[in-house]
Amino acid sequence: MAKRDYYEVLGVAKNASEDDIKKAYRKMAMKHHPDRNQGDGAKAAEEKFKEAKEAYEMLSDAQKRQAYDQFGHAGVDPNAGGFRGGPEGFGGGGFAEAFGDIFGDIFSQGGGGQRRGGQQVYRGADLSYAMEITLEEAALGKEAQIRIPTWEECDTCHGSGAKPGTSAKTCTTCHGSGTVHLRQGFFSIQQTCPHCHGTGKIIPEPCTTCNGQGKVKKQKTLEVKIPAGINEGQRIALRGHGEPGQQGGPAGDLYVEIRIKQHDIFERDGDDLHCTVPVSVITAALGGSVSVPTLGGEAEIELPEGTQHGKTFRLRGKGIKGIRSNYPGDLYCHIQIEIPIKLSEHQRKLLKELDESLKKGGDKHSPTAKSWTDRMKDLFK
Repeated sequence: MAKRDYYEVLGVAKNASEDDIKKAYRKMAMKHHPDRNQGDGAKAAEEKFKEAKEAYEMLSDAQKRQAYDQFGHAGVDPNAGGFRGGPEGFGGGGFAEAFGDIFGDIFSQGGGGQRRGGQQVYRGADLSYAMEITLEEAALGKEAQIRIPTWEECDTCHGSGAKPGTSAKTCTTCHGSGTVHLRQGFFSIQQTCPHCHGTGKIIPEPCTTCNGQGKVKKQKTLEVKIPAGINEGQRIALRGHGEPGQQGGPAGDLYVEIRIKQHDIFERDGDDLHCTVPVSVITAALGGSVSVPTLGGEAEIELPEGTQHGKTFRLRGKGIKGIRSNYPGDLYCHIQIEIPIKLSEHQRKLLKELDESLKKGGDKHSPTAKSWTDRMKDLFK
């Protein structure tokens, strides 16, 4: 029988990420694992479990996946000149990592991590830090310092976790290996030792300073270089500054997520900026030069006679040059005509005289009003 497409087996798209492939495989393996399927459907479940396992082994390996995408099953068939060895055994490659996670879920024994020297090691968790900056700082970039909590070696026990004068003992459950083996059906599953949690050691008398952890929480200062043009929600990765790993595992990363304060004048839209420019009725009617703000200082725009409310003027190159942009964006100035308030009697008289004069001139002074009146008449015909 011809083999099914590996992507179809796992139910993922051909452009699926490594995480998507792993999640899909975990779901399939949990569903079709032989220990969870007994009776009449056991044989079919076992076949689907093996099929999912083979698909995961191929798609989780970057080289094998590339060969499969290019040549199909022939590209990974050892008998057809593809990758030698075909699907790996239970202890091989990326399958072992997913396998440990899956059966950690099945038997509630934890799992994950890599092995080093026979012991389970764990990468530290990634951390996130929200940094608030101004729009000007986002546009120009800056160097800043942040203080974050961190773990450092305990000065009392020097990292051993044991009370001074005592020492850790070899775990009697796993005999120092950090792992135990569970027998489930025809599988032998290697799991983290539940007694020592993978360390291979037991601390009879924990250090009172660090409570046996071998580390204490302190504060540290980090330098953060914010690139010019960074935008809201973008992150800066500080490698190795996340939580420390366990049993010699690597530390996680710290991601500094940018938050941009609301600006008094500008609103950002990608690389473009927008601002509202208040203009008096007289200036809008007569036209003239108006000063407008930019991030680099003041600029001027020329208002033509009869400029209407909401008119937008575009200043090219006066926006922000994004991190991945070749050219800066533009500044859009939106005209807002201000109506005078708190008028004196003399001013009221002048405006009434002006209104009378405009009415005598007919519709030529109010083209928008004429158009609106015509539409109203058409509506009620």
